[in-house]
Amino acid sequence: MAPKFDILDENIKPSRVIWFLAWPTILEQLLLTFVHYVDTAMVGALGENATAAIAVSSSTTWLFNGLFGSIAIGFYVLVGRNIGAGDYEKAKRIVRQSLLAIVSVGSLLTIAMQIIAPHLPSWLGADPAIHADASAYVQIVASAYLFSMATVMSAGILRVAGDTRTPLFFNVLTNLINIVLNFFMIYQTRTITVFGFSFTMWGAGWGVKGAAIATAIATVISGSILLSRLFRKDYPIRISLKGNYRPDFSIIKSALKLATPAALERITISSGQILMTSLITTLGTTALAANYLAITAEGLSYLPAFGFNVAGTTLVAQSLGAGNKDAALRFAKRCLLFGVIFMSCTGVLMYWQAEFLLSIFTPVAAVITPGASVLRVEAFAQPFFASAIICGGILRGAGDTKWPFYISVAGMWGVRIIVAYILAY
Repeated sequence: MAPKFDILDENIKPSRVIWFLAWPTILEQLLLTFVHYVDTAMVGALGENATAAIAVSSSTTWLFNGLFGSIAIGFYVLVGRNIGAGDYEKAKRIVRQSLLAIVSVGSLLTIAMQIIAPHLPSWLGADPAIHADASAYVQIVASAYLFSMATVMSAGILRVAGDTRTPLFFNVLTNLINIVLNFFMIYQTRTITVFGFSFTMWGAGWGVKGAAIATAIATVISGSILLSRLFRKDYPIRISLKGNYRPDFSIIKSALKLATPAALERITISSGQILMTSLITTLGTTALAANYLAITAEGLSYLPAFGFNVAGTTLVAQSLGAGNKDAALRFAKRCLLFGVIFMSCTGVLMYWQAEFLLSIFTPVAAVITPGASVLRVEAFAQPFFASAIICGGILRGAGDTKWPFYISVAGMWGVRIIVAYILAY
């Protein structure tokens, strides 16, 4: 699907262009967050141990997913620049090189996680009662990492090409499949009553492992379909299997120059999150589950910021590629303004409905009460989270991935870890 109009057309109001790019991403994130809410709630119904089994590995999973995103940034920013400059042949060469990155990086990180997973729960100090489920969950989800990389890379390329609707449609579709598979794989065979009619519903009864299998299958579907869209005939950056797929080290070097600071930023943040998880784990399984569910609920507030992040990256990359710095600055300012306003509003909702948001995931009051307190504290930081998320996208669109890295290092290791340790102990 090509965009309906030229996003760099100066006759179109900047606000309209921003919303054209942002709303599909906001809607996509809203639906995906809802699906994640349902996913977490379905596992949470099994008890706090099941929630904790997923929570203990969440920061490590975010690290690996962040590395996928960082590598993808290096390629799709280059694609966006060349689209803006009108050099579609160069953009196609970059897309072909991105496929090599999908295979190599996806395979490497899959092997790495399979080696790490059996030892991860004990390294993080988790209760031995959740070790088996926690390790199995990570290993199963990691088996689909090649397709996770394909999903992130393909979606990024399509978005900078102006197509935010295709990632929206297929990501939502495959995540709905995840919910359906969860329904059958997590729970045991049971009797269900709907509108007064009772019937027996088959279930595998695999618990946490069932949730992991459902996630892996959904990821394979998402990655496969999104990757196939790069071969469609109606895309200006369409590629074919007959193209030249030999490594182009000039493109790879340029992509890595952009990707390396973003990867270091992700490693910095996620390693800090892993340390935070180990700190919280020592406070007990209930504290670990409460913190994880609060972070999950907080995801609601990020939705507008992600939309304007994507719009900022796309518009800045293409504007600078076209040599129009004034347009890039104008788009950047408006994306930031819109994002801060909307994320502040979601922060108010998060504070007001803290207990309700936590109760979606678990019926355990001992988890809801401390989790709601965490959520209310986080609500006050939402405007600043918006600034960080959107400015990071703007800077990356401009090719500057270093400053987001520097700021992340200072924020995580200079403030967050130290203060968390002092306040926890």
